Amino acid sequence: MLEISNLALPLDAGLEGPQAEKLVRRAAARALNVPPRDIAEIRLLKRSVDARKKHDVHFVATLGVTLATGAQAEAAAIEAAAARKGAPNVKAHQPYQPLQVPQAATASRVAAEPRPIVVGTGPAGLFCALYLARAGLRPLVVERGAAVDDRLAAVEAFNAGGELNPYTNIQFGEGGAGTFSDGKLTTNIKSPWSRHVLHLFVEAGAPEEILWQAKPHIGTDLLVNVVRTMRDQIADAGGQVRFETQLTGLRFENGELAAAELTDVAAGTVERIPARRIVLACGHSARDTFELIRDAGVHMEQKPFSVGVRIEHPQQLINRAQYGKAADHPALGAADYKLSVHLRSKAKKAQQAADQQGRGVYTFCMCPGGEVVCAASEPGGVVVNGMSRFARDGRNANSALLVGVGPEDFESADPLAGVQLQRNMERAAYEAAIAAGGKPYQAPAQTVGDFLAHAAGNTSKNVRPTYARGVAWCDLRSALPPFVADAMAEALPLLDRRLHGFADPQAVMTGVETRSSSPVRIVRGKNLQAQLAAEAPNPDAQNAPEPETGLYPCGEGAGYAGGIMSAACDGLRVAAALVDQVMQPGQKPMSSQES
Repeated sequence: MLEISNLALPLDAGLEGPQAEKLVRRAAARALNVPPRDIAEIRLLKRSVDARKKHDVHFVATLGVTLATGAQAEAAAIEAAAARKGAPNVKAHQPYQPLQVPQAATASRVAAEPRPIVVGTGPAGLFCALYLARAGLRPLVVERGAAVDDRLAAVEAFNAGGELNPYTNIQFGEGGAGTFSDGKLTTNIKSPWSRHVLHLFVEAGAPEEILWQAKPHIGTDLLVNVVRTMRDQIADAGGQVRFETQLTGLRFENGELAAAELTDVAAGTVERIPARRIVLACGHSARDTFELIRDAGVHMEQKPFSVGVRIEHPQQLINRAQYGKAADHPALGAADYKLSVHLRSKAKKAQQAADQQGRGVYTFCMCPGGEVVCAASEPGGVVVNGMSRFARDGRNANSALLVGVGPEDFESADPLAGVQLQRNMERAAYEAAIAAGGKPYQAPAQTVGDFLAHAAGNTSKNVRPTYARGVAWCDLRSALPPFVADAMAEALPLLDRRLHGFADPQAVMTGVETRSSSPVRIVRGKNLQAQLAAEAPNPDAQNAPEPETGLYPCGEGAGYAGGIMSAACDGLRVAAALVDQVMQPGQKPMSSQES
């Protein structure tokens, strides 16, 4: 098969039907300089939208093409394309090679160890557990929240005004926080695991188009079935998944993990079991687990993260801003965006350090045609997030509007000082809504125009907020640290220059978004295992052996990922390292070489 990349296609080629197929075939034939009749098969490998010129919005595609005339003709086509200046790239296609999982069950070491424990069923935990199960290690997977069907019921009950369940909610339960999101499968890392993640998602029931979309996403409605299928796959391969079961204790002996304490959150019963290897994929909101890890003497450190609000616009406004006159073309769907700006601090300006950058403000987890969700996980705090369904057909677009924070903004050297900043904002948001006449867990909201004018109390004429429990119109500054509010106010007009209408006075901001990523990092070595603070190796020591604690920090909660895709990749990476270490104890795992 030949692979043609960087091929421009008209928007009509993205529709279904024989006319679209004819457009694609003609474009491929022109690129190869062959008659269309010589093309036997065309497969779409990648497609993105090029909207840099609003008068010429089109697709850019990578196609897999099989010629009817055979391999000799394909070789000639590659040679001819290489000789044509400015022609699309043409090369022999390298097919996907499925993930090969080594069988650790044959190793004598397996029988001598308790089964590994995976804490959490977010993307890091699920992909890690699936790999371990297929390697024959029969992992025990524990999740404090409920299975996905019961979780859906709990979330719907809370959205309707019911009580908050601190164990099962938007943050906790089967699938993790990403289940109630846009389901984006993009990542800024170049991981060798990325292709495997996409194919494993498809194997679990995700639509095959995520394999060729430049910005793939699944959507909350489809993710529910995908995570349920992955749970069944883990069980079919010998693993066990226990819901409403929380890790509440760890015991180390001579620097190595010896036992774990598991609590049934419904019954309150406690079970203590032997444990030699635990993968900690607890997610970014497991604050009590962070406390447990800190108190157990595991080395942790503060980590930069971001806080802010959700901003909502009419989806049609975003479509027009991104696609111009092509906005209504049926092949395009709902438009997205990704914006950022770095603010120069006044102090640095005064010092004439113009080459240094100040605080960053950016959009994150943009949800086309989505909704703002009720994401609280602790009593007395309001948290917002965003999600979209697969069709992305809601009336509003929303995105996090975030301001970067770091250890310099914390009031303590405690590793969990960032958690306290989050809590302070969430409680302030809860109280701000109540003070404005709202009900418990309603969210404070304000139009962009009122926010910039330091006014409050006016509803939006153009945007109906989607936050399910309702909003209370007030001054968001009462829920935001001053440096966050000031940075947002300075950034909004600058972001509007990048996307016209972003700072529309009628756009609605709903607060607060505090769970964009983990505020801590659980330090791990090259062997991907955590270190005990009292026994951390001297960084100046040459070739010092790394401690084999048996605790594997993993995914977003541990500070090594940011989103579904990178968390899933980290889950596979940690699982591969763990299997290597079981099969070849004491040796450096091959997987630790991969980023």
